Amino acid sequence: MNDCLFCKIIRGEIPCAKVYEDDEVLAFHDINPAAPVHFMLIPKLHLDSLAEADEGHGALLGRMLLLLPKLAMEQGLDQGFRTVINTGRGGGQEIFHLHIHVIGGGNIPPMVRRN
Repeated sequence: MNDCLFCKIIRGEIPCAKVYEDDEVLAFHDINPAAPVHFMLIPKLHLDSLAEADEGHGALLGRMLLLLPKLAMEQGLDQGFRTVINTGRGGGQEIFHLHIHVIGGGNIPPMVRRN
């Protein structure tokens, strides 16, 4: 997609602080971090969201999930990290290119507050 923000980052039209890159994926630091460490892993193949993925994307999605712990450790998250995939407007997705947030370091509050 020509006007997709993440596609522009992949093509090098918009700079990013890279964490990792290979032929299929790119990881880079979030420009508005929610924690001391906050980066995103995206496929270079444009998929609007996780809801658009099908069985043909299984190997790519599995590879991304298996890569995340390695990247998190390299970023100093040896005590753990959170992964977040916002899917669709109702799920809080703001940029419609599949991406996985990796968040950690400091005091990360619970995802869901319990009374």
